[in-house]
Amino acid sequence: MSGRAALGKSAPGSPAAGGTQGGDGTAQPTAHSPGRPPEGRAAAPVAGGNHLRRLWDQQFIRFLVTGGLAAAVNVASRIGFSQLMPYEWAVLAAYLCGMTTAWALSRRLVFARSGTHWSREYTRFALVNLVAAAQVWLISVGLNNWLFPAIDFRFHPGLVAHMIGVVAPVFTSYLGHKHFSFAPGRTARTPPEH
Repeated sequence: MSGRAALGKSAPGSPAAGGTQGGDGTAQPTAHSPGRPPEGRAAAPVAGGNHLRRLWDQQFIRFLVTGGLAAAVNVASRIGFSQLMPYEWAVLAAYLCGMTTAWALSRRLVFARSGTHWSREYTRFALVNLVAAAQVWLISVGLNNWLFPAIDFRFHPGLVAHMIGVVAPVFTSYLGHKHFSFAPGRTARTPPEH
């Protein structure tokens, strides 16, 4: 038994380290982004009980973290845009800033490459976000313009309404991006032989 095996560590490229075993028994590395296990595989237990690492290895957690960063960009830019335009328009402009941030972070940290051109991914990401944008806008404006005044809610109503609106579409967006925006690209069909 080698020293590595005795310590419970695996060689780079070995099945325990995220690789596969070739037909001749040699370890074959797999291609996936660093820091995340290949789709469909559970993260290997981390020596030393590194709970944060195991948590980060979960795709939905990475989606929530990157979504939180994008939401912060969304809310901060809405505050700035509100100085230049009406609240309703500021919410939409800020959403574009947050969406672009979310796409860039999701592409880098959350989802495996789809194999399609970035512009197609971004277009699909935008389509999923059209549904989410409608949710964000309806909830934000509905709370700010109708519900909060009706119940005499005065603690930063625009900010609170917008934050609730931004959080609302988290689950539908995750599923849409996983199964549509970043879904693996289809290979080109071979033309039939004549």
